[in-house]
Amino acid sequence: MRRTRFPRMSRVVTLALLPAVLVACSADPDGPVGPGPASTVSSVSPATPVPPAPTAVSPEQQRTLDTGLIDAAWANDVDRAEDLIGRGADVNAVDETTQSAFLIAASEGYTDLLRLTLENGADLGRHDSYDGTALIRAAERGHADIVGILLQTDMPVDHVNNLGWTALHEALEFASRAGGPNRGDDRDFVDTARLLVAAGADPTLPAASDGRTALDIARDAGLQVQSALLEQAAAAPGPAGESSDAELLGAAGQGDVTGAVIALRRGAGLESRNGQGQTPLLVASAADYPDVARLLVRLGADPNAVDERSDTPWLVTGVTGSVEVGRLLLAAGADLSATNRFGGLSPHPASERGHADYVDWVVGTGVDIDHVNTPGWTALLEAVVYGDGSERYQRIVRALVGAGADVGVRGPEGRTALDEAEARGQGDVARILAGA
Repeated sequence: MRRTRFPRMSRVVTLALLPAVLVACSADPDGPVGPGPASTVSSVSPATPVPPAPTAVSPEQQRTLDTGLIDAAWANDVDRAEDLIGRGADVNAVDETTQSAFLIAASEGYTDLLRLTLENGADLGRHDSYDGTALIRAAERGHADIVGILLQTDMPVDHVNNLGWTALHEALEFASRAGGPNRGDDRDFVDTARLLVAAGADPTLPAASDGRTALDIARDAGLQVQSALLEQAAAAPGPAGESSDAELLGAAGQGDVTGAVIALRRGAGLESRNGQGQTPLLVASAADYPDVARLLVRLGADPNAVDERSDTPWLVTGVTGSVEVGRLLLAAGADLSATNRFGGLSPHPASERGHADYVDWVVGTGVDIDHVNTPGWTALLEAVVYGDGSERYQRIVRALVGAGADVGVRGPEGRTALDEAEARGQGDVARILAGA
């Protein structure tokens, strides 16, 4: 089965290992381990920072650091784990059950910890006592966000552990345990299967333990959504080149998450563009299809891709008022300072259109609620000028005022929000503003 190639995570995983490799290659195998001669250092540009050599530690100190890292991993104490790694703890150290911090993060669903271990050279080939990969461990527990991160690395999607299972087999076999301790919910297990299939997991591969395929397991367990997905995946033709890009964009615009999975499986590009310069994620966000958006984001789609109208996936959530998609994009690193073609931030269209739930939420994200767009309006002014003073607009005004919006900002005609409310007969809004 062809493996779909998604945008790779930062190559820090490789780069973190590079200095040690270079030292090993250049050092005299019979000589002492340590910094090279002065001539080696002199070849480095003065502007290039040279990290200090790590402080030597005794074997006992190393064991203490490594044990502390494992303990921090089980506790999901990311700050402590980062400190210990910085002090020399081996990110690939294992406990008596052969579990490293990386494997612990994958099985327990600790996303930030997983990223920390990857950034510091986690060994992707580290297997657990069942010869299982981190991907298998995450899939077994329905940690869809972890699965998405791992699929952006070079980890094999169809690795078989010594029980005879792949990640896809386990995502289906253990779906009945959804919602249990340290496990995802039903939606997470569905999303996990979708991610694996999109990445090229083989639905026809029989489990070595009992000979059942992923589709057999899904059917036996009564997993209707997963069964339908796997039926289409088994029937899907091979890579289709440019046509699959169009299929992905079309599926994104129709909210067809299964169609999006199949298109990705066939080689569609996450950052492909339609005639308006929109990526699949931007299309899905603009149409407010959270399931498709969640699939794309977890596979690494860019939350800040800009189309020909200067819209981004984040900006259009202000137009749709989708808190669900907004939360998803915020977690993925959306740029809250990006401006649309009118020079506005996401609260501008949300306030104009009366998306009260969205404004209630977005004021707590750190977005600049006093930003003035090109026509000269703040979100507060737009809520009054383009609103009708109804309850939803009153909620928006309360949310903005409560978040500290500057009620004294004047619009292009020199009037404040209070002036505009009084001029438009919006008595309830005027009273909110007058009391600010």
